Amino acid sequence: MDKRPIGVMDSGLGGLSVIRVLREQMPHESVIFVGDQGHFPYGTKTKEQIQQLALRIGKFLLEQDIKMMIIACNTATAAALQLLQNELPIPVIGVIEPGAMAATQHHYKKIGVIGTESTIKNGAYAKTLAKLNSDLSVISSPAQPLVSIVEHGQTGTSEAQKAVDTELEVFDNQSIEALILGCTHFPFLQKEIHNKLGSNVQLIDPAFETIRQAKELLTSENQLSDNLTSSINLYSTGDVKDLVAGAQKWLPNGYSKCAHIELNEEG
Repeated sequence: MDKRPIGVMDSGLGGLSVIRVLREQMPHESVIFVGDQGHFPYGTKTKEQIQQLALRIGKFLLEQDIKMMIIACNTATAAALQLLQNELPIPVIGVIEPGAMAATQHHYKKIGVIGTESTIKNGAYAKTLAKLNSDLSVISSPAQPLVSIVEHGQTGTSEAQKAVDTELEVFDNQSIEALILGCTHFPFLQKEIHNKLGSNVQLIDPAFETIRQAKELLTSENQLSDNLTSSINLYSTGDVKDLVAGAQKWLPNGYSKCAHIELNEEG
């Protein structure tokens, strides 16, 4: 057994969708989360900028004595997963490969992917899906404005529905069978996305497969915690008020601590 916490990072609040699943699947695990709201959004940054930010967060989390790191950000996964795996002496898991694997477990012939500008431009999902199933037809489209809708607490509003309707227009005549939510912010807009695409289109949240893989790895290494008093400590490099509001809305079992942090520029 290993009672050390799991570290989770995201560019903003989207990582809370991964923590929500983590707590459902591994309730005895403690979590330390860093939302890099001070540098939000990642989706419009260069690969080098994202790598620098992600490595800085990774080193901070390592100082908190974590046993595993989850990059709960598709953009950071695409840009920095390999770097963090090479630089940190602990397992580091991203969300893209698990999300692609979840999509190919079904016999879909045509699926859509939405993500940030960076994730779609890099072709992260399209490349991974092609390796897993070369016969799969994939339509990828950036939906960057939806990230801000979530960050600003506008889910469930008419503004959110209008933004979703606009960003997902590309799929109107595509007859996709499933849609990968290729940004951890997007699961918080499932209602609006269902309203736009209809209930026949399956929504794939990479968080579930990501956490399944994390649990499998910890189990194989005998590192699952049996801690009955596990904690969730949340940190933001930006406005703590936004993180508190998101946590109160999306973490039904609450959290232990929420604070602002400044990260060392040199990482």
